[in-house]
Amino acid sequence: MKSGNSRRAERATLPGTRSGRRVRAVGAAVGALVAATVGLAPSAVAGDVQSKQWYLGPMQAEQMWKVSTGKGVKIAVIDTGVKADTASLKGQVLAGETPKSVAYGATADYSGHGTTMAELIAGTGAGGGLKGLAPEAKIVPYRIRLEGLKGGAAEAKKTPEPEAAIRAAADTDARIISMSFGETAPMPKVEEAIQYAASKGKLLIAAVGNEGEKAGGSIGYPAAFSYVVGVAASDESGTVSKFSSSGGYVDFAAPGQDFPGWCDATFRSYCDDMNGTSAAAAITSASAALIWSAHPDWTVNQVTRALVDTAGRKWPKDDPSKYLGYGTVRPRLVLANAGYNPGPANVDPLAKENGGDLLAKSGTSSATSSSSSPSPSASTSSQAPEKGSSGGTSAAGSSAESSNDNNTLWVALGAVAAIVVVGGGAAAVVRARRAR
Repeated sequence: MKSGNSRRAERATLPGTRSGRRVRAVGAAVGALVAATVGLAPSAVAGDVQSKQWYLGPMQAEQMWKVSTGKGVKIAVIDTGVKADTASLKGQVLAGETPKSVAYGATADYSGHGTTMAELIAGTGAGGGLKGLAPEAKIVPYRIRLEGLKGGAAEAKKTPEPEAAIRAAADTDARIISMSFGETAPMPKVEEAIQYAASKGKLLIAAVGNEGEKAGGSIGYPAAFSYVVGVAASDESGTVSKFSSSGGYVDFAAPGQDFPGWCDATFRSYCDDMNGTSAAAAITSASAALIWSAHPDWTVNQVTRALVDTAGRKWPKDDPSKYLGYGTVRPRLVLANAGYNPGPANVDPLAKENGGDLLAKSGTSSATSSSSSPSPSASTSSQAPEKGSSGGTSAAGSSAESSNDNNTLWVALGAVAAIVVVGGGAAAVVRARRAR
């Protein structure tokens, strides 16, 4: 559970949630699994989209790339698929490394969402496309059933479920599993898959959801599961985005609104004003890749601890905000500090929230490194900030000592009807997943 008295008051025992994490009862028996994006303006972006990636400057991306570019780190992007031949992703997508059992349609993105997430993580920026925060990391694509999937029951049946993709990714050498999707109902099979992946030393990162403006709020899964790093969204001023979900399962924040993304699956143009915690999760995944590339011998615990220690916040570290968690991700502070101590390799820094240290219990200290060559290493208050405030943290600062660089992304889309799949003589309802 999250530390702090304000978190303890939100304790719940619903299966699948971290100890002490706030949970609202789900009224509907069947939730909608969706991509975590709020929407895209219909007008196409003119010119170089990188000029609209406002967070690259405040995060001091150019300075970070002098130390680390994410080289040698593989990220499993579990989403709507990833189009491997966009100008920005050519040479960046390892389609041949997607396990055969879940490889169906991995490079056939049916909405543009998964490709946008991949470009935000590892895009080269070629052709005026999106520039990834970790431009030399590599993407391993996965396509799962989310809203927007076309082709009816036959296509849905062939497209993997998220739990299958997570388990498959856990058995590869991808160190990070990025998940910009979710639903408001617990998913037992997904929870089991996440525990399996965590036991393999994977860093699991997920968007917390775009339900912030809905009365009563809601809990987003898989972000609320133990051993998943939940990421909220913030705007250019460092303020938590209005649409960003909140609660005890928020661990970090990252930029999440007002920059471009692919309009749709035609891939003819980018659209303005992408908003959602989806993007925030992608940027956090890229941040972790930068750190892991610079320190390939670190374990998932040490990379996570580095993110916690250096996050931008104006509140005690042991009392996370329910809106921004431990704060906004600032990987540059790790990269700029050659003497940073990441702490013990086998102790989970989020063990209290997670209800135990699964990695230590499993005896696994680190994920297997990829074959590429990484670049060399170079509580006094229990009150969370008011909603809409980052506690004084701004995305515009550039000082290594400041608590700036607030970044959170999550794209919200409208829910769609459940897909009905007929198999083995019986009808089964497959939840549509909403991309965040």
